[in-house]
Amino acid sequence: MKNKRSLWISLLSVVAIAVIALSAVLAAGWSPKLGLDLDGGLAVVYQTHTPVNQAQLNTIVTIINNRVNAGTSGATVDSQGKNQISVSIPGAKNTQQILATLGNTAQLFFRPAICYAPALTVAKGQVPVTGPLPTCSASTQLTAGNLQVTPNSSNVNGYTFNTQIPEDPQFAAHASTPSTNDNKNATVLLPASQGNQGPPRYVLGPAGLTGSAVKSANAQLNSNQQWVVNLNLTGTGSTQWDALAQQQFHAIIAIDLDGHVISAPITQPTATSPSSFQGQVQISGSFTEDQAKTLATDLNFGALPVKLDRLTVQTVSPTLGKSSLQAGLLSGLAGLALVMLYMIFYYRLLGVVVVAGLAVTAALLWTIIAVMGQALGTTIDLAGIIGIIVSVGITVDSYIVYFERLKDEARSGRTIRSSVNKGFASAFRTVLAADAVSLLGAAILYFISVGPVKGFALFLGISTILDVILTYTFTRPFVILLGQRRGGGEVSTMSMASGLGVSTAVAQ
Repeated sequence: MKNKRSLWISLLSVVAIAVIALSAVLAAGWSPKLGLDLDGGLAVVYQTHTPVNQAQLNTIVTIINNRVNAGTSGATVDSQGKNQISVSIPGAKNTQQILATLGNTAQLFFRPAICYAPALTVAKGQVPVTGPLPTCSASTQLTAGNLQVTPNSSNVNGYTFNTQIPEDPQFAAHASTPSTNDNKNATVLLPASQGNQGPPRYVLGPAGLTGSAVKSANAQLNSNQQWVVNLNLTGTGSTQWDALAQQQFHAIIAIDLDGHVISAPITQPTATSPSSFQGQVQISGSFTEDQAKTLATDLNFGALPVKLDRLTVQTVSPTLGKSSLQAGLLSGLAGLALVMLYMIFYYRLLGVVVVAGLAVTAALLWTIIAVMGQALGTTIDLAGIIGIIVSVGITVDSYIVYFERLKDEARSGRTIRSSVNKGFASAFRTVLAADAVSLLGAAILYFISVGPVKGFALFLGISTILDVILTYTFTRPFVILLGQRRGGGEVSTMSMASGLGVSTAVAQ
């Protein structure tokens, strides 16, 4: 009786856990997060412009992962080989904006602005001028004397300055400096980033510091309810910034990211004399909330060890992803239905155990995948669904191993009542060995592969571990209780004895 009670406790506990967990997840509105090929989205592959070591590659992956997940959940960033990085963003809607954010992957520089330059203008039949840049003319230079910055508390910005400094026309025919040649020690001609309301291009001097000087950046409203970006600099960065700020007092420091000027603020415009920033810098201007937050993101995650070149861009529409999901689910459900029907036809009452076990497995798998999606941002793609479908075969194999062992026990002359315990002890060793091989294969695939194969391995591994647990805590007590019940050895169309193919005498 004590043994029977423990069997009932094990069986009912598993069922209760599955039902309660699934109900809680559904009540919370959680569901598995779909991957790129099921939910649509964006996939990009980058390659480093120059060779890198593993430490640099890991740094790039970390920075891009931080950048893309600053505004998008569920995105994955992985390294491929020695110099490639793949980025997958399921459910991405505004792909152009995301691509623009991802594209800002070069090093970040803080440069003194020398003068404004007009947009490139080349006469028909001519080519843009390349090579050394001319010197900005005196009247166009962005010096403190020309800018005439004056602190003014009555102005909404707290200062006024000369807004009539012209763009230097001698740069009109000069090509902008390519981002690949954006050398921190050189004087460069760079365009303003898209959406910048300033001049089309800037002539900038050598960088005073790089993006590695930025410890953190955040956007917030100031006391005048204007959006600003606050920077927290490193110790070395603080010293470098103070030197650059003193040089550019009441002049402009331009922020150069990936060969584009993303912001060009005037240095300490409300102060009457230069002072140390103490590692705390505030960038102000006519920012919208989106512009301020984008700038903060760029400053936080813009300093990469090397430049990146975009190799491929793949966009998957939600419609195509939905079709893939429907096809995967339909094929999986059709296969599952056929397996259930066959198991009931072949094993009769024991087939019902298989159906119930698969239902419990499905409830627990749904719960686990949904929780992983919420807590870890784990997504399931078509390869993951295939891994789960393959695991159905592994699970069913565990039942078959047990049931066939019961057949051997019963055919050797033992009753069903005495066979269920002894048969499980022998069968469980086989189940453990088979599942160990599957789990080992899944683990190897997970650690040496990338992309969809990793997803396949992850969900195959989870399903395999779940199979071992449920074989002992659900299948074992269910079958033993069926075999030990009064009348359990009777032979009828749907009986346990009929499914095992034994006679009435042996069944009793």
